[in-house]
Amino acid sequence: MTALAPARPATRRTLLRLHRPALLVWTALVLLAAGELLWVHYSAAPRDRGCARPGHWCSYTSLTDTNNVMNALGEALGYAPVAVAAWSAAALIGRELESGTARLAWTQAVTPARWLTAKLTTAALPLLTGSALLALAFGAVWSADKDVLVTHWTWDRVFVPRGPLLPALVLFALAAGALAGLVLRRALPALAVACAATVVLRTFLRDLWQPLRGPLTGFWPLHLAATGMVLALTAATLVAAYAVLRRRTA
Repeated sequence: MTALAPARPATRRTLLRLHRPALLVWTALVLLAAGELLWVHYSAAPRDRGCARPGHWCSYTSLTDTNNVMNALGEALGYAPVAVAAWSAAALIGRELESGTARLAWTQAVTPARWLTAKLTTAALPLLTGSALLALAFGAVWSADKDVLVTHWTWDRVFVPRGPLLPALVLFALAAGALAGLVLRRALPALAVACAATVVLRTFLRDLWQPLRGPLTGFWPLHLAATGMVLALTAATLVAAYAVLRRRTA
């Protein structure tokens, strides 16, 4: 037991060093999106309210149009989990199985289950933190400035990134990438399968929550129901990933 104790923190430190470029890219994307949301709230939306007053006239391009920026951010955030799935499948899991690095780690006092747990938890912390902050910021800005926006909360570009559904989709993408990497054990095929699975879920997500509009009304009941569905799929995917790992290393 004494020899195994340092393995977990050492594994996490190694993971952070190995995937530092991905962490930096994710941090930059979070800061960029947050900056755009702040610009919408403190600059673009007040400008549009002023332009709507009698006798006022404003000129701006499509790149500085409030609706265009919010729509683009909503779409980008809604499909950001696809990039997470690609990274999880290829870089986090698939590449290490393909190169044999994982088996080497398993011979150095790190069990396969602990190896996978360390990878998933180390990756999940910054992913959940960033996506949760963006979901809170997007929801706050959309709610405060919806008087100058033409979108409705039922639109996917608003429904998905406005609350905990976004972090739930990010978690699903991480789990789907891990499962694809464990099953295929090759980076590129795993990347393709994980991305396809995440795109399918994101594309047909409306079909999952749309039937609930009868018994459930309003944004939050539907949003939380959709979040629960995605989390259930994520749990099932994680169970499958650990089952595959156990069978592969038995």
